[in-house]
Amino acid sequence: MDEPILIKRYANRKLYDQSRSRYVTLEELEELIREGREIRVVDATSGEDLTTLTLAQIILEKERSGGPFLPASFLHLLIKHGEGWQEFFQNSLKASLAGVLGSQREAERFFREWAARSGWWAPPGGKGGGGDELEGLRAEVATLKSRLSELEARLAERRRS
Repeated sequence: MDEPILIKRYANRKLYDQSRSRYVTLEELEELIREGREIRVVDATSGEDLTTLTLAQIILEKERSGGPFLPASFLHLLIKHGEGWQEFFQNSLKASLAGVLGSQREAERFFREWAARSGWWAPPGGKGGGGDELEGLRAEVATLKSRLSELEARLAERRRS
């Protein structure tokens, strides 16, 4: 996995992208994250890690602009029960993602067997049709697996910090 992009936050609240040598907006940081990149935000003077605060700010800005957000009842519970609830939520999310990955693997196995029986696909070196479509599906599954691995790594990193 790539190193996180280092962003320095200055006292005037400006964000400076070290890798591109320019100031960036919260929207640009959001786009980087959507592209699968990780960011690390530090205070330019003290070096204090401000990543979590900045990510929360991105989410709040999305709420202000009318984008999807977490329900207020969930946020109340998160604040009320503090770190214990946050850890429970993170563990639940990780377990859910692991379940999705397991289901995805099972579906991929089932599809492979079904496609082989239907003559659409044969194991490497064998004969079968529908290769282009199957390769597209394989690429899509590989992309999903990669994104899931990234999410699991982010969760693990978040628990460490």
